[in-house]
Amino acid sequence: MDKWLRNTNVVRIVALVVGILLWVVVHMEETNISGNTALRERVETINNVSITTKYDETHYFISSMNPANVQVILKGKESSVKKVTASNTYQIQLDLTQVGKGDHQVTLAPVGIPSDVDVEIVPRTVHVMIEELQMKEVPVVINVKGTPAAGLKAGQPIVKPGKVYITAQTSKLDQIENVRGEVSVDKAQSAVTKQVRLQAFDKEGKEVTLNINPSVVDVEVPITSPFQTIPLQIKVSGEPPAGFAIAMITQTPDKVTVYGAQDIVDRMEFYQGPQLSLQDVKETKDFALDIPLRNKVTQLDPAKVTVHVEVVPSITKAVENVPITIIGSNENYETKVTQPASATLNITVEGAPAIIDQLKVQDIQAILDVSNLPPGKHELKVTLNMPTFVKLGLPQEVKAIVEISEKNVKAANP
Repeated sequence: MDKWLRNTNVVRIVALVVGILLWVVVHMEETNISGNTALRERVETINNVSITTKYDETHYFISSMNPANVQVILKGKESSVKKVTASNTYQIQLDLTQVGKGDHQVTLAPVGIPSDVDVEIVPRTVHVMIEELQMKEVPVVINVKGTPAAGLKAGQPIVKPGKVYITAQTSKLDQIENVRGEVSVDKAQSAVTKQVRLQAFDKEGKEVTLNINPSVVDVEVPITSPFQTIPLQIKVSGEPPAGFAIAMITQTPDKVTVYGAQDIVDRMEFYQGPQLSLQDVKETKDFALDIPLRNKVTQLDPAKVTVHVEVVPSITKAVENVPITIIGSNENYETKVTQPASATLNITVEGAPAIIDQLKVQDIQAILDVSNLPPGKHELKVTLNMPTFVKLGLPQEVKAIVEISEKNVKAANP
């Protein structure tokens, strides 16, 4: 025996045989264990499983679901049950594709669980309230935050698109008047352009979650000098020749936005535009004029104005008994008109038919200015104030004679 054990080949053969026997023993144990496990039944209880809903989210909204979580009991072969719980790919589904708006009691169904595993859902049905979604178009409001660089001012935001669509259940839509975004212009020296995410708020200022389409808009906030929009005044000089008259003058635009230092802009009540001469104009015409920069204004918008002048053949009309009004008289002197004796004028006026036909004596003022005149007789030019686009029918100078004398003052008794 000792001789065999000293033989290395014998030892190797013995070791090989022992190893094979050990492998056979271990393999048989594993097979027995595995076989027992595969055949063993198992019950697994899973609490608070979320319900997965399936419905047309473009047209409906689940306003309530009770309960929102359920208990799931799995029964089957231990290996199969373990496979389900380990993978966690199963769902407890609430299929609402075949129901519409209103109250519903719907049965739950398991999804993703193999057929050899029994499933019990507690409770088996849930109560749901489904509302139909509505769409509404609302304006976009951009809140401008911060202050631009010194001497500059933020203009009105330009939003593209200016309106968006919101989708929600009717009860929510009624609370929404607009959607809002925010842009900061703090220390900006030029126009601020950015994409802004929109949010919906109810009438109490609380944010409301709903679908906004589009949810992001393009916004540009102009950064300019201080500005103000004020009336644009056109100065008209001259008049058409005899036989023609101005019926109407219109301008486009009638207002202009002026830019400049804040103190200059704040003082302006109107802007003096270009001067237009209508001397010898005989026909209706449009005039395109540049608006000049004045009084340290740095920019105008627009920079041009179009003036439409309507010229028509004129008519004349005799106007009698226009009263003469004296101004500038000294309270210590008596002033009266001696010629014409009636202290009234008879004149001929000319203008467009639509204006002349409506003219009355009360529309004309005849004024004599006697300021700083000494006692005596004076022949003075009468200033006639007439409605716009009305002129004297004949080139003439209307005059009157006034007499200024001291008032009679009775001497007091000694």
